[in-house]
Amino acid sequence: MRTLDSTTSLRIAVQKSGRLTDKTINLLKGIGLNFDDYKRSLLVKCLNFDVELLLIRDDDIPEYVEDGVCDLGFVGANTVAEDEADVSILRGLGYGVCRLSIALPKNGSHKIEDLAGKKIATSYPVLTKKYFESKGIDVNIITLSGSVEIAPRLEIADAITDLVSTGGTLKANGLIEVETIFDSETQLIQTNKPLSEGKQKLTEKILQRIEGYKKAAESRYIMMNAPQEAVPKIKEIIPSLKSPTVMPLADNGMVAIHTVVPLTTFWDVMENLKEAGATGIVMLPIESMIV
Repeated sequence: MRTLDSTTSLRIAVQKSGRLTDKTINLLKGIGLNFDDYKRSLLVKCLNFDVELLLIRDDDIPEYVEDGVCDLGFVGANTVAEDEADVSILRGLGYGVCRLSIALPKNGSHKIEDLAGKKIATSYPVLTKKYFESKGIDVNIITLSGSVEIAPRLEIADAITDLVSTGGTLKANGLIEVETIFDSETQLIQTNKPLSEGKQKLTEKILQRIEGYKKAAESRYIMMNAPQEAVPKIKEIIPSLKSPTVMPLADNGMVAIHTVVPLTTFWDVMENLKEAGATGIVMLPIESMIV
C-alpha cells in the first residue's frame, strides 16, 4: 500500500450508503483505483493511487468539501444546491439522475398558484423557498427529514416537494407530480481552498480518466470488411471520433475497417453500413479510452 503524502494525496468524499454509492464505487474502480472493501471502514486508502476515500452521509459531503476536509466529492446536484455550498462543480457524471418536483393529492386542484397560503412539506426547504419566491407565491414550508410523501395523507401539509425518479412512490401515496423545480444528477465537486500542485495534477488525471471512462461507456468499437470501392460511402455513414482505420485484406479489393461509434446511433449505423456493402460487422464494448 502506498504511503500517503498530505501535500499530494487527495481525499475524496463518497456517500457511505445510498442510491449513489454503488455507481460511484464502480466508477472509481473503472478508472483504475483499487481499494479494499469500502464497507468495513469510513476511511479507505487506495492501493495504487495517492487517494483516500472518506465515506460519509451525502448531506455532509458539500460541507466537508467546502471546508477543505476533503478535496473532492461525489454528490447529488440537489444536495449541493440545497446546502448552497461554496464549491466548484468539475463535471456532471450522468448517473443518480432525478428531479425535485411538486406533488399534489390526486383529488384536488393541480394548479401551482392555488398553493398560495398552503403548507408544503419537504426535505429541501432552500430549493423549495427559492422556487415559490420566484413565482411570487407565498407558502408555509414545513421541513421534514423523511417520509415526505405521506404528509398530505396525515394532513401535515397540503402538498410536497420531493425527489422523484420513477414516480412510483408518489403514485402509491395518492399524489400527482405537477412540476419539476430542480433537475439533479451526481456531480464531482472540488473545494475552493487552495490545492497543492501535486493535488491539482492528480485531480486532472482523475478527470481525464473519468472522461475516458464515460466516453467509452457511450461508445462501441466496430470492425467490418468491405469492398475498397465502398470505403468513401462508409466514411460518410460513420459518426467516428476521427477517420476510421482502413487495412487491406488478403482478398483482392477487400479492406478491413475499424472505428468507434456512439452507442446512441449504433444500430442505425450498423444497418446503413450493411446496405453500403459492409460484411462481418462485429461490435465490441470499450473499457476506457483517451480522447
